[in-house]
Amino acid sequence: MQDRYLYLARHGEATPDENELTSAGRRQAELLGKRLHGVPLTAVHHGPLPRAAQTARLVGEQVGAVPLRESRAAGDYVPYVPERDELPSEFADAIVARFASVTTEERASGAELARQALRDFTGPVDEGDAPRHELVITHAFLIAWLVRAAMDAPAWRWTGLNHGNAALTVIRYAPDRPASVLVLNDMSHLPEDLRWTGFPRPLRTPC
Repeated sequence: MQDRYLYLARHGEATPDENELTSAGRRQAELLGKRLHGVPLTAVHHGPLPRAAQTARLVGEQVGAVPLRESRAAGDYVPYVPERDELPSEFADAIVARFASVTTEERASGAELARQALRDFTGPVDEGDAPRHELVITHAFLIAWLVRAAMDAPAWRWTGLNHGNAALTVIRYAPDRPASVLVLNDMSHLPEDLRWTGFPRPLRTPC
């Protein structure tokens, strides 16, 4: 068994119709790629939507000859919809209202894709003789779900985690210890004017 280092990044800033990246989003993607240059990545996985695929291509241009692999499990979906009785009473109304429009079909599909993401992207690897480094370019919901899982937090807890455009999270999965969140929502590779996009304004910090 070998360690797995999972690098998670949200796509760059998208246009209002979400069909492509803005100029800021393209620059964010390029800078993310430069940040990861030199990391021995074996693959760049990305969701099928244009904003994730375009981010992956721009990152790929910076990191070198690393295969780009499209994955539905890295897409944009609701991974888990909490039930009211599992939520703390002070948060229950807001969280239930937030996901009230998610259909039964979307709930089932999202839950299955979330399980697939855990199978595909997490845990130590049982092959090879060196640690594996993989990048997943995805969306805020999946990053929150995988961080929650790494911390072994209650399933509903993903709903309180956010991620900025092109910010970086790194999780280590080792055979002999629990998963470790090494880096969370790190934007140090982005200049100040490109930080915090896609992040709820009340939760932004001035640094």
